[in-house]
Amino acid sequence: MMEMSEYWTKLLSDEKEQPIWWERKQELWEREKGSIVKVEGRGEPFQNIRYDDKTNEDHLLHLRFLIKQEGRYHLEEQVLHYRLERKNGEIINYKEILPEIPNRKTPSIQVKEAEESGRQDFVYDRREAVRYAERWWNSYNPAFRVFDDDCTNYISQCLYAGGAPMRGAPQRDRGWWYQGNNWSYSWSVAHSLRWYLSGSTVGLRGRELENPQDLMLGDVICYDFEGDGRWDHNTIVVNKDFYGMPLVNAHTNNSRNRYWTYEDSAAWTPNIQYKFFRIGE
Repeated sequence: MMEMSEYWTKLLSDEKEQPIWWERKQELWEREKGSIVKVEGRGEPFQNIRYDDKTNEDHLLHLRFLIKQEGRYHLEEQVLHYRLERKNGEIINYKEILPEIPNRKTPSIQVKEAEESGRQDFVYDRREAVRYAERWWNSYNPAFRVFDDDCTNYISQCLYAGGAPMRGAPQRDRGWWYQGNNWSYSWSVAHSLRWYLSGSTVGLRGRELENPQDLMLGDVICYDFEGDGRWDHNTIVVNKDFYGMPLVNAHTNNSRNRYWTYEDSAAWTPNIQYKFFRIGE
């Protein structure tokens, strides 16, 4: 019986069967004067559904890509959710499940400033923010709730680990905060955090930059995948490639050291828009 790791190796080597995201990833690194020199995959089944002579197996596929640019190497990691369909023990089909397409039903809310007097300056500890991002990129801090679309919750935790002060509780449409079973929209909704970063003047705030190469470790990138004005996703910069371009960590489809453009994402479209934020200024 062929296992997931063997099947995945076969898929990536078969030009007729390669997933579209794999083609995009190869094209991306070719354009960036790099190459994927090694791929490792490990499948971990977490659910089986049997009916008649068929079985659906849901797997978490942990992929590791060794990237080479001008003699320098870095390791990218990504976790995908896949469903294998078996008939009489043999794999007959596969598909990606829980893709990186955000829940469009989430309220699109621009969070207001909290009505508080005085400044709330803070020194952003980028090292601690990145350390947290690395510690929890593929797991979940039990001190916080896990969301179906967990990207912004994860980024907010990273910013908080870097010293960003919470403010605005208990009004969900004000400030940026998390308390027990309640939280602001800006803490958990990608669209709301994007607008909060650009509008806040005290406490957690961001300064918009024009160029991604100007970002520092611990800074944030926001994504509007469809270019419709609705911001869908957030990542945190944790590394730079050989040419100084950002590599990012993210949740939902958990990723580490991923190239910032997200062209290999199921949610990517040619209309994608980005916002680059310097945190703490």
